[in-house]
This record gives sequence, structure tokens and C-alpha cells, in this order.
Amino acid sequence: MANFNDYLIWRGDIPISKKYPFNEVDSMILARFSYLMFDKINMRNKETISSIYKKLVDFKASEFLHPDDKNLITNLGNSIRFKNMIVTDHIKNNDKKIDRQFSAITIHINSKELYISYIGTDSTINGWKEDFNMSFMNNLPCQISGKEYLERISKKYKNKLIRLGGHSKGGNVAIYAAVTVDENIQNRIIKIDNFDGPGFHKEFIQKYGNKQIIKKIETFIPQDSIIGRMLGHKEKVTICHSNAKNIYQHFTHSWEVSCDKIVKLDKNTKMSENINNMLIEWLNNTTEEDRKIFVDSVFELFESTNADTFKEINKSLINNIPKILSKYKKIPPKERKHISSMIKLFITSYRKSTKKKKEVPVKEVNV
Repeated sequence: MANFNDYLIWRGDIPISKKYPFNEVDSMILARFSYLMFDKINMRNKETISSIYKKLVDFKASEFLHPDDKNLITNLGNSIRFKNMIVTDHIKNNDKKIDRQFSAITIHINSKELYISYIGTDSTINGWKEDFNMSFMNNLPCQISGKEYLERISKKYKNKLIRLGGHSKGGNVAIYAAVTVDENIQNRIIKIDNFDGPGFHKEFIQKYGNKQIIKKIETFIPQDSIIGRMLGHKEKVTICHSNAKNIYQHFTHSWEVSCDKIVKLDKNTKMSENINNMLIEWLNNTTEEDRKIFVDSVFELFESTNADTFKEINKSLINNIPKILSKYKKIPPKERKHISSMIKLFITSYRKSTKKKKEVPVKEVNV
């Protein structure tokens, strides 16, 4: 079935106009755009999508975060619809000390509108830890950076309307930025698109959930969604059809498109419901402090390898396993018992969730 690369081949020769306006597939594409390897090329203050394509053309597909991103930038760079869009204000601001993994870029759709694209989780251990920190934290460093970036861009380009988007954690950051900035900025926002990004804790939803900006937010999740079902969603949630299986549906490369629409479904699968129920069960039976100790302890094991990414750990797995085991033995018995009990609770929660037969529409699920 067709995906967004097929869309670029079919409709890439059609400029954005009143007759063919910016649509949800365009947004999904630009949300993925932030994952490209901007830090590996010489980025000028002002580029075009075409000029970026020319700088990335010699990279192998295996060098991109996702192999199909090579096709994406190739198709974008050759499409009339996208190639002349101006690209500015790329930022990458990772910091291990505060568990921050953040990057964003601005794409100027035309003279009146711009699109802020927030990156999701990259391949770094630091990035994944920040994701897990969502289980016990509000106001993550990446979310605060996302808000500050939106404020800066809105001030720099005062006469432009704003679209926000992101995939995975990037979608969560886009929502956070939109609902926490001042109302004068919110009034300039056209839409916020979250592609399979997690939601928020009850406290955050209670604080911001009744704002008018919520009506401008849409979360898109695949039928077997796991990441996008995490925590609570106050905004509109749309279920999309992916041709991949299980966790691989998280990557929007597998989401099916038809004309200028993402293919929709009525409800999530039983597997997605089971995992969502498991997460609810796990969160309800653990404290924030429990989850913090668990996440800190587990990632301390990974960090003992001195690797920056899980790919690096896998490359030297024979050397890294002894390091991890050695570090585990040095963890105080109380913390080791805590890790073990949290894992057992995961298993127990999943067993309970599979016994629940009732399927709940995703839009009614709120943690």
C-alpha cells in the first residue's frame, strides 16, 4: 500500500494553493523532516529543502536514522510542492546532565505560514531515558526547550501564522509548547499535529485541558499504537492504518495514505488495548518515586558501557554485557530488588490486561 513517499511521487508536482492546500500528509512529512542529519552537513542560516537534499544526496540509506529517510529527502528535494520551501533555525540541544534530547527546525511553507517540526526520540540512550522520565515527570527539559523555541520563532517571524508538528516525543513537545505559551502566540497557531506521541499526566491535563488551543490539536496513532497510547489525551485522537506489525507501526513510513489523506480506522486492535490497559494498571500501582528509581537504575546500567547509543551497545555486545552485569552487582540490594519487583509488576499488569474483554474506543481512554 502507498505511504508518504508514494504521495510525493503522485502529488509532488502540485504546488500548495487554495485548491490544493497544506494537508495532514504534508504535515506528517514535515514532522519526519526534523529527523534528517542536519548536524552532519554544513547548514547555512537559510537553506531550501532542495539545497539540503543536495547536501545529503551522497549519504547511504543506512546512515539515516531510518533507511527510508533517504527516499524521503530525495523525493522532497525533487518535488515542486516542497523543494523551494525555505528552511531556517535548526537547533540541536542535547544534554546528558539533565537528560535532555531536543532538536527542532522551521520550514517556511510560504510567505504567510511556517511549520515548526520537533524531533522525536533519536538513537541516543539519553533520548530514550528522557522518554521514560515521562512516566513520573511533568515539564521535561525537551518540553521546556520546545516552548522556548516556539516563543523565539514566533517573535522572529511576527507576521507568519504557525503550524506545529512532531513524531513520537516530538509530537508531545509540540502539544506542550502550544498549550503553555501565551495566548497571543496561540492565536497565531493554525494546527498542532502529534504523530503517535505520548499524552500527559492528569495534573497537566487538568491545568491546560480546557484551553481553546486544545481544539487545534490532533493526535494520529496507528492501530497497534503503544507509544501514542501512553498517558492521557484530551485532544482529538485519530486512528490510522499502518501496514507494519506491532511496534514497527510507530514509524510513519508505514502509514497508508490515499490521495491527500491518511487512511483511517474506527478503533485500535486488541493488542493495543491490552498494552494500554497494562500501562494504566502499572501506573496506578506504582508511585512517581517508584518509577524514578526504576528508570534511573536501569539506565545507569546502560550508561556503564560509556556508549552514547543502543546501536553502539549492540555493536560491542560481547564486551558490554560483562560491564552491565558488573554494574548490576554493584547496585545496592534494595535497588536491585526494586528493579525486579517493577519488572514483575509489568508482567502481572499485562496478564491482567489480557483478561479484560471489553474494547474501549481510544478517544475515551484517559490516564
